[in-house]
Amino acid sequence: MRFGTNRFHGTWHVLSDRHGARVLARMLWGLSYQARPGTLLVVDLPFLVPTPFDADPPDPIVIVPAWCTPFGRRAARDLARRLPLRAAPDGTVRWRTHGLDAALRDEPDWVGEYWRRPERSRVERTHDLLVLAPATPRDARLWAIAAARLDTAGPSGMDYTYLGEWDHGHPGEIQVFRDFHRDVRRARRARAEVLARPDAPADAEALRPLIWRRGAELREPATRTARPARGPGR
Repeated sequence: MRFGTNRFHGTWHVLSDRHGARVLARMLWGLSYQARPGTLLVVDLPFLVPTPFDADPPDPIVIVPAWCTPFGRRAARDLARRLPLRAAPDGTVRWRTHGLDAALRDEPDWVGEYWRRPERSRVERTHDLLVLAPATPRDARLWAIAAARLDTAGPSGMDYTYLGEWDHGHPGEIQVFRDFHRDVRRARRARAEVLARPDAPADAEALRPLIWRRGAELREPATRTARPARGPGR
């Protein structure tokens, strides 16, 4: 289970594979029932990886039950200063999410109506943290159902679901890829090779297209070997 984060087309993304999306769904579903004032969930190292596109570094992901836990800039700054957490944990929480399985088998009546109402939940980046803050327990459960339904079996090998209220675009998105882990490895290699060049640009905006191009080149050999080579005249 690994996650990446990035911003593209004005939207903050949580990136993973289908397994990661299902784990994220269970975190959201359990939190919707178990949240107490001051509670939040943090996804940090070792569960973060660079993006599968250009190996940009990820941000820690903070899931905040906004209905009972205030989380402003000061709280974000204080949390960011403590990460990554080094101390041994106090114990283990057993996360019970059997209700999500039931909701996936038989969609609750409220789900269809809930999609049509304005959503006050927010997705934002503050103090180098990507904050997912469902406004109500039902918002958290709706996000959980949507995340759990993501499926990479289609021809594109990719799926996504939006998070937050539409305002000329959604503030957040969960996006999953069938070959997420392989794509991350390829992006890491492409980034390392580009940065090793003596003329590698220091500016990130100039660097990314070079990494994308090198990543595409690394992907080509697998495509070429997928069918027998054809000689001249065949």
